[in-house]
Amino acid sequence: MFVPVHDDNPLRGITFQYVTLTLVAMNLAMFAWQMFGLPPEAAVEFGVVPARLLAGTLTAGTVTLPFDQVGTPPWITLLSYMFLHGDIWHVGTNMLFLWVFGDNVEDAMGHTRYLVFYLACGIFAGLAHSALQPASPVPLIGASGAVAGVIAAYVLLYPRVMLWVLAFRIIPLRISAGFAIGIWILTQFAMVILPQSGSPAPVAWWAHIGGLVAGAALVLVLRRPGVRLFA
Repeated sequence: MFVPVHDDNPLRGITFQYVTLTLVAMNLAMFAWQMFGLPPEAAVEFGVVPARLLAGTLTAGTVTLPFDQVGTPPWITLLSYMFLHGDIWHVGTNMLFLWVFGDNVEDAMGHTRYLVFYLACGIFAGLAHSALQPASPVPLIGASGAVAGVIAAYVLLYPRVMLWVLAFRIIPLRISAGFAIGIWILTQFAMVILPQSGSPAPVAWWAHIGGLVAGAALVLVLRRPGVRLFA
């Protein structure tokens, strides 16, 4: 796995990545609130719970959380879940990917369309995760699905840009975005084939794939006129 650190890709259409910076700040602020203010039940209240989103209730044999006491409308959770994270590694890696890749996708789309793009990718990721695991009582949280959409857009826009990455999280390498992101995308599809471990917080691979599909589709229509693919 490659962890991106920096890309050699200057901004061309905007002067500063205001939306990307705001999204990073919001996610970090919300994580700090989770650590020091929000109760643990916030993940149930504001995360996407497939069984609640699709059916509203759980069967008697699988009830493990008080969904009938949760007041947040299920559709709201398709937005709120993107700003909650499980731990410092979860939020840190998501925000690092967003910081490295988001500014150039924002540059290619403009501020407003980029914000619509980001939120749409996150919503589609939550729906994809729920559709593939409709009976799951486990809350889905994190920006991974939305960030996956940003990654998909980036690789379609700038596959030949050179990235500095950390291979296996420790070895610095300079490789093309197409190669690094291609390996990451292949990993996402490979993991949905492999059996899930018994981890208490399994990775939501289908949310990643849903975000990738949404990002690849939306970049075709939301990029600014004159912005070419595979530049």
